[in-house]
Amino acid sequence: MRSVALALVLAWLAVVPAQGASAESRVSQRVVGTGTPASCTSQAVVAAVAAGGRITFDCGPDPLTIVMRRTAKVVNTNPVTILDGGGTVTLSGAGKRRILYQNTCDPQQVWTTDHCQAQKDPLLVVKNLRFSRGNSTGETYEGGGGGAIFVRGGRLKVVNSSFDRNRCDRTGPDLGGAAIRVLSVVKPVKVRGGSFTRGRCSNGAAVSSIGVSWDIRDTVFGRNKAIGTGANPARPGTPGGGSGGAIYLDGNYFTLRMTGVTMLDNKAREGGGAIFFVSNDRTGTMTIADSVLRHNASLGFETYPGIFFLGAKASFTDGTTVE
Repeated sequence: MRSVALALVLAWLAVVPAQGASAESRVSQRVVGTGTPASCTSQAVVAAVAAGGRITFDCGPDPLTIVMRRTAKVVNTNPVTILDGGGTVTLSGAGKRRILYQNTCDPQQVWTTDHCQAQKDPLLVVKNLRFSRGNSTGETYEGGGGGAIFVRGGRLKVVNSSFDRNRCDRTGPDLGGAAIRVLSVVKPVKVRGGSFTRGRCSNGAAVSSIGVSWDIRDTVFGRNKAIGTGANPARPGTPGGGSGGAIYLDGNYFTLRMTGVTMLDNKAREGGGAIFFVSNDRTGTMTIADSVLRHNASLGFETYPGIFFLGAKASFTDGTTVE
């Protein structure tokens, strides 16, 4: 098992580029930038995401932060959109706006089927990127959340990417995902490597979803805080929220699988300092393997240290530490 110290170091180190996947070779290639930092603009990112395909960056040899002046939005007629930052690019919302958006049920992004809530395309992949200071506060369409990335419909995969200091609304009983909010996807969201740190939201200060499964591996969650008050449903006289310091999952049948994950120093004002998992029909399952969960404060309620779980079965295997 990886040590906690190593996991924390990984959270702050530069991400390591991953090997290409076969899907990448089958889509059009686009490049943001012409070799200089000045050529890598928010406008260029927005245009590239709208066009789809495999997007890379040519911004010079040094690390670069691109401050997004507008949210980059996926067009649903593009079956695959892959953003590969090469380990040197940060996309920043400047604390003012959401960074990346995909929604198969948004007519402005083109409807491709009358069953928009249950389609497998488009596929959005983000890899070797950093997302910083995204903020969806005040975004009410589709219930809000998703300070860095919002996805409804299609599929999502996150590879070797880090999320730091993202935000969404401070209160509300069932919104969340300071970094990522996901609804209506047909396959599990895959997260492979990277980190989620210092997020703040009413619930799920790293990631949040309703009725969506997740498969998370080799990832660090640290110092995220669910800052709402009143839980879900909201207690009388409260605005609601405050659950899932890092992860907030709700709905009927869904699964959470985590392997090689470290969750440290996350906090919830209500339930689940690290994880809030509620399967309303009690069919959902959670499996955590080869992972370390420590010092995740649940100020209101929990069923395991740092976890509030209601579902069919919770399993802790391969030496997982939960304390």
